[in-house]
Amino acid sequence: MFDITSSKLLILGIVALLVIGPKDLPALLRTIGKYMGIIKRQAAEFRSQFDEAMRESELQELKKSVESIQQETEATMREAEFSVEKQLADARQSVDGAMDEPKPDPMPHHVESTPPPHADAPAEASGLAPDRVPAELNGAHPAETSKTATAAASDAVDAPPAGAPSDAGRATEKSGA
Repeated sequence: MFDITSSKLLILGIVALLVIGPKDLPALLRTIGKYMGIIKRQAAEFRSQFDEAMRESELQELKKSVESIQQETEATMREAEFSVEKQLADARQSVDGAMDEPKPDPMPHHVESTPPPHADAPAEASGLAPDRVPAELNGAHPAETSKTATAAASDAVDAPPAGAPSDAGRATEKSGA
């Protein structure tokens, strides 16, 4: 603003010495220094108030940004909570639905089939032929039943089925023809 160089200050000092005089010049310089100190303090106070206002505005902006982040975080948390609750409700509903469905019977019962005989019931009471009833259900010892089963199997091989011509009859038919 004021372009004061050292040469201009020297000229100003010489003019002040001539106009004011050497006797009043030190008092004038003290007064000027005093007012300059007051002006500097006022400028420093103004600067500190300005800096404080800037910090407050920065703090307000920072506070606003923190509040917006907080609101976004709360909204995200609400959305996540809603999503979790919805998934939990869907899972409960599917579990309840699965619990309400009739379970398939692991051993299907057919109407045509006869119920399985009891272990203490005799073979005749169950309606099964004695040779088809397992030994444990028939009351016989397993070793004994295996002997009778092999004997019955050998008899079945030797005997021709009912209504079939015997081997002896075939032999006569072949020789006679």
